Amino acid sequence: MVNRPIPKDADDLLMKINTVYEYRPDLLAYDLYGDAGLWWVFYQRNPNTLTAPPLDFQAGTPIYLPKLETLKTVLGF
Repeated sequence: MVNRPIPKDADDLLMKINTVYEYRPDLLAYDLYGDAGLWWVFYQRNPNTLTAPPLDFQAGTPIYLPKLETLKTVLGF
């Protein structure tokens, strides 16, 4: 995976992964951003929590979710 750091933002949402998204970061990316291919954003934004995709994407794990506007700026889309 290419390292593309996602900057921390004061208004990033902190959530605990629920059972709907367990082992499925692609589903969360689709629901949040409309693009399942952005699943890797969660790993780049939470490098100390998420390290082994998708096996560590487990229910109860707290992660930060960057806003779509942040991704548009950082990734240029």
